[in-house]
Amino acid sequence: MVEPALTQLAKLTASETHRLDRAIVAISVNPELGTEVPGTLLRDYADEVDGVRVIFFASALGTITIVAYVEA
Repeated sequence: MVEPALTQLAKLTASETHRLDRAIVAISVNPELGTEVPGTLLRDYADEVDGVRVIFFASALGTITIVAYVEA
């Protein structure tokens, strides 16, 4: 991880971390979750129940790069 991501993770509450972890696990099991972002290789996954939105890119080698938003 890069420093800005580590800084942001440190600011999450235990509940927010748990909610985000659930979404990341779902994506790791099925990288085709969510919808394609037109004109990009990105996907947009929103979990309305947990209030988490993840924009991610899954490479051919299975590496997943994410940007996430956790609602209060």
